[in-house]
Amino acid sequence: MTIRVAALSRWHVHADEYAQAVRAFPGAELAAVWDEDAQRGAAWGAELGVEFAPDLGVLLARQDIDAVLITTPTSAHRAVIEAAAIAGKHIFTEKVLAISVDDATAIAATVRRAGITFCISYPRQTIGALRLAKQCIDSGELGRPTLLRIRVAHDGSLRNWLPEHFYDGAACGGGAMIDLGAHGMYLATWLLGEPLRITSMFNHITDRAVEDNCVSVIEFAGGALAINETSFVSGGGAFSVEIDGTDGGLRMTSPREPVMVRSTRRGDVRRWQEATLPEAAPLPIVRWLRSIETPQGSDAVVLAQEFGIDKAVRLTQVMATAYRAQREARTVALSELRP
Repeated sequence: MTIRVAALSRWHVHADEYAQAVRAFPGAELAAVWDEDAQRGAAWGAELGVEFAPDLGVLLARQDIDAVLITTPTSAHRAVIEAAAIAGKHIFTEKVLAISVDDATAIAATVRRAGITFCISYPRQTIGALRLAKQCIDSGELGRPTLLRIRVAHDGSLRNWLPEHFYDGAACGGGAMIDLGAHGMYLATWLLGEPLRITSMFNHITDRAVEDNCVSVIEFAGGALAINETSFVSGGGAFSVEIDGTDGGLRMTSPREPVMVRSTRRGDVRRWQEATLPEAAPLPIVRWLRSIETPQGSDAVVLAQEFGIDKAVRLTQVMATAYRAQREARTVALSELRP
């Protein structure tokens, strides 16, 4: 079986990466592309050497297309994802699922009814350092988690390498937090569980219409706090993770530096020790394609648990709460936005 995939929109900065991931998968073929901007789509198809389909409805109705990559503007996710699900196409999409909780809930209902294989891209859950963090928390090695700090930042607004349409608040739903900050949001909920309430502060360093420098603080049901920092104006960029617990902690100052752990299980809780990392897990797009090949396999189980529609809805809930907290300058409970 060859999985024939159509790529829907080159709007997102990772669209090319996903198209190439499909091409690299032995059992898949990139069969066509579509774009809401016909000129951009035609150029993309020519560059990839595949068909450009100008009509989305006609493309989705085709029986020779099994699955779609959806990398449209976030504001278009509901219309495009629902159309693809109703057409019976397996779906891979970028974070976040939708701008509003109502849209995310509606998308999820359509996806569940369709019974297709769905995946949202949370790639940083697969790297060795974060897999170790998950193991340390789940095993109780760090005791009861008390504080998590995640910083994911780059210099896209300082160096002007982000596409201008990433500063369109209507299309994106916001700026740095809804884009780059989504990594910290999904990692925090993956590591700590049920989020309860959020406080946010976003501001501007450059003159773009959306925020480029921001932080949200999240309280979790177990009592832990998470600080999610993100920025488009970080000279040199950053990706760091710090976890404190009642019996130890974990530190990753950079993906290029050793991960350090301290724990009562490792002797002196005050002494940091370099940790051995587990291997990276398969990327979400690989698990998605494997799950289409083998719907009852282990990849399908992990896909549903970690990158499935429920997790996609939760990220939208958390993100929408963070933005409401910023707009209203107060702490907002997630229960205020849940349907």
